[in-house]
Amino acid sequence: MVNMKLIFLGTSASTPTAERGLSSMVIQRDGELLLFDAGEGMQRNFIRSRLGMNKRMKIFVTHMHGDHCIGLLGLLQTLSLHGRLIPLDVYGHGKLDEFLKENMRIVNFGLGFDVNMHTIRSEGVVVREKDYEVTCCEADHLIPSFSYCLVEFDRPGIFDVGAARRFHIPEGRLYGILQNGEDIVYNGELIRSCQVIGQPRAGRKIGISGDTRPTRKLRDFFRECDLLVYESTYGQDRYNKALENFHSTALEAASLARDSGVRKLVLTHFSTRYKETSVLLNEARSVFRNTEAAEDLKIVEIPYKESVS
Repeated sequence: MVNMKLIFLGTSASTPTAERGLSSMVIQRDGELLLFDAGEGMQRNFIRSRLGMNKRMKIFVTHMHGDHCIGLLGLLQTLSLHGRLIPLDVYGHGKLDEFLKENMRIVNFGLGFDVNMHTIRSEGVVVREKDYEVTCCEADHLIPSFSYCLVEFDRPGIFDVGAARRFHIPEGRLYGILQNGEDIVYNGELIRSCQVIGQPRAGRKIGISGDTRPTRKLRDFFRECDLLVYESTYGQDRYNKALENFHSTALEAASLARDSGVRKLVLTHFSTRYKETSVLLNEARSVFRNTEAAEDLKIVEIPYKESVS
């Protein structure tokens, strides 16, 4: 089993407040860090979260607005000054590569590790690893913007030791072969993996909206997320402002989560007009009860479905 949790490093929209930094969150999974957005100054909460400076890391940027990408410069320099040696991968719009290279040239700082830049040119799979993938979908914002999903692949079913013993299979190497989904021949008899392995167990799915209006495409993209982190810049009192600036209200975020069959919704990216988030949370819970409001340094554990009673 792989432990996974999400940590919010910044939850304010456009400008920071005394309590909230700019947009950034990280999924900590099996010793790897998957960072989504890097608003200005986010490395401070990165340090406070004790995430580690030399971990395997991928960074995904939703769009090229300053409150989502400017902090990438400071984060990279901080990692280098703390002695990072492991390369990291950065994924985003084509202008992101230009932004980093030009600013590093102007400021004149180098890094002690390699940064591999990956330009996202279309929707679909952004990166695929052996047990998960990250996909993207076009969001509806003022400039080109992506939403992301981290999708774990199904895990093998539980090995039935009792069934294996009924076939008189000795413990050891043959157990491992069957657990890997391969069939064996033992004592002249074909024994299929499915005869001793239960049904595959679903992996987890986490959605990250970035800045966007709600759309039918995103509703389908986020379908059956175990956790959806969705922007709710405004309440319904500022609905026209949400339309004008291509953001979402808390009620719209909750409606999309409900229609997508999401298990849990966490609201983030709050306008500084809201000194506290209870009004936004109440609006969202009126249509989707299992909703929480993000806070800087808030930790959200993400259990497997079978671990939830």
